[in-house]
Amino acid sequence: MIELDTAEVTAWAPPPGGGRDRVVRLLGPVSARLAEHRIAVVGANGSGKSTLARLVGGLVRPSSGAVRVDGLDTARDATALRRHLGILFTDPDAQLLMPTPLEDVMLSLRRTPVPAAERRATALAWLDRFSLADRAELPVHVLSGGQKQLLALASVLATEPHVLVCDEPTTLLDLRWRTVVDEALAALPQQVLLVTHDLEAAVRADRVLLVDGGAVTADGDPETTIDAYRELMRARARAR
Repeated sequence: MIELDTAEVTAWAPPPGGGRDRVVRLLGPVSARLAEHRIAVVGANGSGKSTLARLVGGLVRPSSGAVRVDGLDTARDATALRRHLGILFTDPDAQLLMPTPLEDVMLSLRRTPVPAAERRATALAWLDRFSLADRAELPVHVLSGGQKQLLALASVLATEPHVLVCDEPTTLLDLRWRTVVDEALAALPQQVLLVTHDLEAAVRADRVLLVDGGAVTADGDPETTIDAYRELMRARARAR
């Protein structure tokens, strides 16, 4: 369960013409109870949807209000939250830290109760789950973009999070790998919050939020919310 109670994110910024800094609202206030298994978040670039993902993931603290993930306050319970929640970013290179896939998953396993003597076998099992076992000891940089994203997913899931926040995980991928990664995410038992531009993926969610101008402007079943998004974009295109 993801809970946002009038959560707001603001920042200080200089005004366009100079002068004293002012407070700029980046997101919110947002109030929502997200209990569904798979929730998608859609919106235009700069709308605030990635800020929402980072807010839920604990990477950004609310300027006011509160955010809780399965009862854990993202501001007060940060250490426990890191053991409870996983994050998948747009660019897998931003979170792959070790020279080989095997080493990267084994690094994640250090955060789990898996004994050191069992980490290699456990890491290989995770890699095999995503058809990467035959690449376990290759340099990470020779993997395709899709394989890197699957490796990042394996490394995150190895810590056994209860909730997974995905910030545009397929944006940099071609059609084949977008399909592979999205199908992998759809099969997960964890609750997934998916920020995406892929409307085919969003329509398969249980619930979709539309973020525009730092606010959630539509929230409901996939078809209704995505239709609202399409109409909003058509109106913006006509107004150019």
